[in-house]
Amino acid sequence: MTWSYSPAYPAAPPPFNSITDRMRSTQNEFWAVNMGPTPVPDPMGETEYLVSAGLIEGAEDGVLDHLVSTYDPSNDRLRMGNRSDGPVVLDFAPILVGETIALNGLLRRLFPLAERTAGCPVEIEFALDKDSDQWGGYRLCLLQMRPMMVPEGDSRLVPAELGDSRVVVAADRALGHGAREDIRDVVYLKPAAFDPSRTRAIAEEVAGFNCTLVAEGRPYVLIGFGRWGSSDPWLGVPVTWGQITGAKVIVETTTRGMTPEASQGAHFFHNIIGLGVYYLTARGDENSRIDWSWLDAQPVAGETGHVRHVRLSKPLEAKVDGLAGLGLLRRSS
Repeated sequence: MTWSYSPAYPAAPPPFNSITDRMRSTQNEFWAVNMGPTPVPDPMGETEYLVSAGLIEGAEDGVLDHLVSTYDPSNDRLRMGNRSDGPVVLDFAPILVGETIALNGLLRRLFPLAERTAGCPVEIEFALDKDSDQWGGYRLCLLQMRPMMVPEGDSRLVPAELGDSRVVVAADRALGHGAREDIRDVVYLKPAAFDPSRTRAIAEEVAGFNCTLVAEGRPYVLIGFGRWGSSDPWLGVPVTWGQITGAKVIVETTTRGMTPEASQGAHFFHNIIGLGVYYLTARGDENSRIDWSWLDAQPVAGETGHVRHVRLSKPLEAKVDGLAGLGLLRRSS
């Protein structure tokens, strides 16, 4: 699981409802460079020079001390660092909160310098290398810096706009920033046919529509119940990113029998941010809703037992205000 963090506010809690959720979602394995005998070359393999290891194996050189917290069952809490009296959770708390390595301050200094050099906001990739020389510290290695895509146009929204009668989806929680008016296809789960026990089958049905629309080069809106990409099929539809790659706007909502806390895109965060996908959460109240009647009245381009694909005569306006956390889909008339 991936979530964002700000070097200016490193102690902000990660997006979990409980310690149990955090432990269930923690990373348990990692990839390492194979320092042993050279393997047989495999031009089709992506991991021929890597080895997969359990997280606890990273404790041998002390690196894990900076990356994990240990669960204390007697107090039902997480304690920073790698201890021997409980399971560990990969949360980077020793670095981000305890500042065992001065990463936050360094990033706060590095970003303004990088942005002045590039002349625009940037994203960077870096690695922390444990220094083996006499200094005994860590070095930050800057691997890559590239300009961030800055959305064009005015995407500011105020809550009153969510009440517009032309709004098909109104969301008072939204991830992303920008506006687009090029989407004429909507793939959505049919409310009357939705069955929480059939979410694995529903994922395959969604994948079929995605495959067709991607082949046709048609971006689409994806609307469904619960958390998209959830590993628990009772909390949402367990799609992989490869099954929804063509979706440029993803909407999650609730229905009877499927009312988990919103994921807000956490399962696909890197893909959503990197590809400029909008992620909207419509909870079903006055300011956060979906116009199902309008969707059901649109021309059907394809349908399965649980999923319907409609194609519109005019594109929808998709708009997300990242600062306000608001988003909408609006028809032209």
